[in-house]
Formats: sequence, structure tokens, C-alpha cells
Amino acid sequence: MRFLRSRRREAITNYKKRVAMLKSGIPRVVVRKSNRQITAQLIGYKENGDIVLASANSKELKGMGWEPRSNMPTAYLTGMLLAKKAKKLAEKGCTLDIGLARPVKNSVVFAAAKGSQDGGLSIRFNAEIDANRIKGAHIARYAAMKHQAQQFTHYAKAGFDVAKIGDTFETVKKKILE
Repeated sequence: MRFLRSRRREAITNYKKRVAMLKSGIPRVVVRKSNRQITAQLIGYKENGDIVLASANSKELKGMGWEPRSNMPTAYLTGMLLAKKAKKLAEKGCTLDIGLARPVKNSVVFAAAKGSQDGGLSIRFNAEIDANRIKGAHIARYAAMKHQAQQFTHYAKAGFDVAKIGDTFETVKKKILE
């Protein structure tokens, strides 16, 4: 019981929202963003604890030619990868669990949900997402500015051309859908 109180006090878990989601009995698509990666999981509920039915991490995209960072295109592709892994596990539909992330227009968690939805999972959520931002056009524009070039050295070290991020995005998307 002490553990639960500390999670509530430290604002790690909102138990009111969690109980409402669990009562529905619908599997949850849980999206979490860290500074370096994005994780998307399909979670089911059991009496003795949650069970992970399928999981996708942005690091898995590296093998497909994508340089994973914690941004919108990576979130979308991670969500699509989750949908590929979990298509047959959630035939009835899913609900989106964004945890303590703020529900802001064009956020990374909604990009991952949109990727899962486009990949074939039936997820209910209401959010506007700009298609150009999902493809990384804003990243390419920002990287093209001369004074911002040093912020993208991690892409250059990995051999990833930020100017062609849209083309690479489409290539990786096709690989996931195959």
C-alpha cells in the first residue's frame, strides 16, 4: 500500500484514469517517450497484473535503415511496427494510454497512435496530426538552416542524410508494412 501512495504522491500514476481504462476490459496501447527513444506496447489486464501482449521500441528501426531519435517520424514508425506485431492480438480494438503526457496537438504520443492506426490497429483517439510533420519535413527544414547544422551531427555520424528524411521515412514504412 505504501508503494501505491508514493506513486500517486510523486505523480507517476493517475489511478483514477487507470481504473477507468481497466474497467473497460479493452487492451491498451501504451506509448512512452524518453529523451532517446520511444516505446509502444499493447497491454492486457490480468488480475495479478498487466501483461504485455506486444511491444515495439524505436531502437528496432535502426535495422531497417532509420536513425531512431525521439521525434514524430520515429514515433509514427514505432507505432506502425507495434501494429504489425499486434494485429491479431487486438481484433476488438484498443484504447490509447498516454500516461502523464499532455494531450497536445501534434505530440509524439499521438503520432505513435496514428502509426498504429495506419498499421491496422483499431485505436480510438481524437487528435490532429500534421502529415508533413509525421514525414519529418520540419526536421529537414530545421537542419537546412546553416546555424543549426551542429545539432544534427549525430545523424551525420550515423551516415543518415537529414535532407532526405522524407524519402527514408517512406522506405522504412514500406519495409514495416511488408
